[in-house]
Amino acid sequence: MQDTRVTPNLEFMKFHGLGNDFVVIDRRDGQAAMTAALARAIGDRHRGVGFDQLAEIDSDDTADLRLTFWNADGSTAGACGNATRCIARHEMTRTGATELTLRTERGLLQARDAGGGLTAVNMGAPLTDWRDVPLAQAVDTLALPIDGAPVATGMGNPHCTFFVDDAEAVDLPAFGPAMEHHPLFPERTNVQVAHVIAPDHLRMRVWERGAGLTLASGSSSCAVAVAAARRGLTGRRVRIDLDGGPIDIDWRDDGVWMTGPTAHVFTGHFTPAFLETAG
Repeated sequence: MQDTRVTPNLEFMKFHGLGNDFVVIDRRDGQAAMTAALARAIGDRHRGVGFDQLAEIDSDDTADLRLTFWNADGSTAGACGNATRCIARHEMTRTGATELTLRTERGLLQARDAGGGLTAVNMGAPLTDWRDVPLAQAVDTLALPIDGAPVATGMGNPHCTFFVDDAEAVDLPAFGPAMEHHPLFPERTNVQVAHVIAPDHLRMRVWERGAGLTLASGSSSCAVAVAAARRGLTGRRVRIDLDGGPIDIDWRDDGVWMTGPTAHVFTGHFTPAFLETAG
């Protein structure tokens, strides 16, 4: 049975990758497992710490780390590319390693020191069959039967990418929630709007399921790069300008690699009083 007791003075770390921010809890030193109620309380930007996603680090028998991801609404996420990069960078700094393997619901992911303070993670092969995204019915994932003919891609979580004339002009706080809950996506979806700057350069904005409008999203960046290449809009190696800054995506034969900066902002402890009220 999973231990759901809350550890007194629970320690956490705060990271961000291009403004996509995360609370990270390392359970390898005996911290108890996260709960949906506690994740929601920590994710409250006024009464907690606030995050786009929360990640738990555990030991694994066949990988260097095992990661579990939570959204701010208390739901779980199968993948989180920027959090994976942040944790990989932290672990490489801590241990002196230059390569790591990290187990997630997405599978076994590889991470490498890319030099210059950058970290690269292979997010695995994209899923383009409707069953794997997943979608509610058999449709062409390259042109969904939705106004705007978006592209559906699975990267361990579902993605819906709209190519538009100007990503800046889209009212994403209004558009995103409606598309997140579209009935074609039984597990909800991340929503991206993107436009092409050059054959190797895209501009993207993102609405994440369970988190809302975020400054960046690693798995979304991978999905947009794959969607653009499948549409013939770009090659398989692109730079994507996000609200929080640029990230580089390279769709190779062995998977979709993402490379970018990370930051460890601070380390702290939750007080017993907060943990008691957080449930």
